[in-house]
Amino acid sequence: MSETLFQKIAARQIPAAIVYEDDQVLAFRDIHPQAPVHVLIVPKRVIPRIAEAGPQDQALLGQLLLKAAEVAQILGLANGYRLVINNGPDGGETVPHLHCHILGGRHMAWPPG
Repeated sequence: MSETLFQKIAARQIPAAIVYEDDQVLAFRDIHPQAPVHVLIVPKRVIPRIAEAGPQDQALLGQLLLKAAEVAQILGLANGYRLVINNGPDGGETVPHLHCHILGGRHMAWPPG
């Protein structure tokens, strides 16, 4: 199985504007931002999508959400932000590597897309 785009970014094979990294997750700016602040946070261990996560992924999924909140704070999103996880083609998923979008810097309308 070939590496995902996000694995290549984590391995520094593809450049990215990294805003946070630790041993479990990596956060970087989206190259096609949908808000003034648009950062992706990805687990370094590949889970293809949330629908394929299992009990063994519970701790990593919790870490992903906690770190998303920490990154949002680092990015100065004190007025709020939106977290989005796409699942499958109809859900807007384009990379088969679970990731969370952190969107902020403007008021978010509801309902989304």
